This record gives sequence, C-alpha cells and structure tokens, in this order.
Amino acid sequence: MMKTKSPLLNHITEYMLLRQYSPRTVSTYLKWISAFIHFHGKRHPSSMGDNEVEQYLEHLALNANVSPRTQATALNSISFLYKHIIKNELSLNLNFARSKRQPKLPIVMTQDEVKLLMSRLDKRYYLIAGLMYGSGLRNMEAVQLRVQDIDFDYKCLRVWNGKGQKHRVVTLATELIPLLRNQIAQVDEYLRLDIQNEQYAGVWMPHALAKKYPSANKSLAWQFLFPSHKLSADPETGEIRRHHFHPTCVRKAVKKAVLVSGLTKPITPHTLRHSFATHLLQSGTDIRTVQAQLGHSDVKTTQIYTHVLQQGTNGVVSPLSRLF
Repeated sequence: MMKTKSPLLNHITEYMLLRQYSPRTVSTYLKWISAFIHFHGKRHPSSMGDNEVEQYLEHLALNANVSPRTQATALNSISFLYKHIIKNELSLNLNFARSKRQPKLPIVMTQDEVKLLMSRLDKRYYLIAGLMYGSGLRNMEAVQLRVQDIDFDYKCLRVWNGKGQKHRVVTLATELIPLLRNQIAQVDEYLRLDIQNEQYAGVWMPHALAKKYPSANKSLAWQFLFPSHKLSADPETGEIRRHHFHPTCVRKAVKKAVLVSGLTKPITPHTLRHSFATHLLQSGTDIRTVQAQLGHSDVKTTQIYTHVLQQGTNGVVSPLSRLF
C-alpha cells in the first residue's frame, strides 16, 4: 500500500496489513475513514464520537443518496477505526437516518446468452469467466486464485479471504479441469523463467505466512493461477514479483465480448455470478446451498435471486399470454 501524508492513515494501514486484511479492504476502510475526517473539517477522530458519526451517516443517506450497502460499509469502516485504533467503541444504538434507496435487481443471463458471451471472449479470459459462472466467484476472487486452491480430487475450489474476510469451498465444473491443468502448466513455465532472474523475489504472500514459510513464495503451489504476463515492482516493498491479472482487464474483456456478441443487457463480470446463482435455483438447488456457494452472510441477500425468478416466466404469467 502507498504511504499517505497522514500519520493516522499510515498507522491504520500498517495495523490492518499486519492482521492480514486484504489490500482492497484496507483501501475501502481508508477511503471512508478519510471521508469522515474531511467531512468534519479534518478534526482528529479522537476528538469526535457518536454524534459526529451519526451526522456523517445521515449526510450519506440524505444528501449523497448512497445505497444501504454503501452506508453500511461506511459505518463498518468508522466502527473499525474507533474500536481498534482510537480504542473507544461507538454506541450500539447510533441514531441516524437509514438509506432507503432501493437496491437494484441483479441482471441475469439465460444459458444461451452465457454460451454466446463465452464464445466471444478472448481466450485468455475464457477460464476466468468459466470459473465466475461455473463456481459463482467474484471477479477479484477469480483473479486472486492460487494453484493450491484447486482441488481436482474433490472437484472444488477454496476461496480465501473473500468479501468480509470469509473463506468458503465452492463447486468446480469438471468441464474446466483440462483447461485448469493447462493453465497450471503455463504457471509452472513462468515460474521456471522467473527463478532464473536474480531480482525475482517470489510471489506476494500474506505477511504472517511469508514469515512462517519463507521459501513458499517460489513454490508452484503458491503462485497465482492467472499470473500477469510481465514482472513488476511490489508497490509496498519495491521487490520484483509476478502479480495476478488485474480485474479491470477482465471487465474490459467482458465488455468487448458483449459488444461483439450483440447482447443488449448491461452485462459485467459480476453478471456471471448472478447467473450462476439464478440458474442453480432454477434447477432446484436449495437456497441455503446457494447461499453457502456465494458466501453470503445473510440468506436475505441470496433471496434477491428468487425475486428475479418470480418476476419472469418462472413466476407471474402475463394476462396477455392467456389471450393466445
């Protein structure tokens, strides 16, 4: 993570990284903590408390018109600040206006649309898209997979530190196994070349694991499954490493495939995950099983997909259809 001009934000960064929070989580928390501080004229958080937090959260709901989920993320970030950094926890009964903005219904593709999209994807991104649709992975979860996360014997994937720092095991489509074996062979080729480079410092590993297993960063098992085509400097240490694909590249590839295929729905990589969940429910999979596959903390989040099904041909039948 890049250093900032704020000693407080730098301290928060070091605190979180030491406890193995993902760089993305650190970045999100810093964003909201910084916004909270700036909202109150750059006052130090130690001089503020419940009242100032309530004012900021109300501002987000009433003036910024953020979604309930965004408001909750801001609250989680600020709560973390007061609990772990300031050492003065916020009240459990904060009184502020809750965001009432309606959440968007997920965009879902039909199976034919998924086939069409996959057929138009750049071959470099076909396997990533296959894992997002076949295993319900988020974009970031897919690009951060490591070789050892693939279990060919039990036909599953292990997802570490997903959203909310949760781990889970998800299904693996057998049709992707040959592609995965080829991908691992390519990773091995990259590794053999990298090891010959004296400047190569090995793949990035979580701090505690890097200390516990100092030589693991040059083993095949720990390499990213989708490595970047070139070496680059670690932004935190300056060491030369091979990072993973950037999720932006996947978004661009999907966007290009959508244009080429002529699909008119607003499709993003996350649409593949939405389609995974909806098609599982369509096939009769229990909602609790789908919840576990997606890594949702609350089944209410998963139930949004049942609403999608109920509104289409699986639910209400239009009265116009009865005229024909």
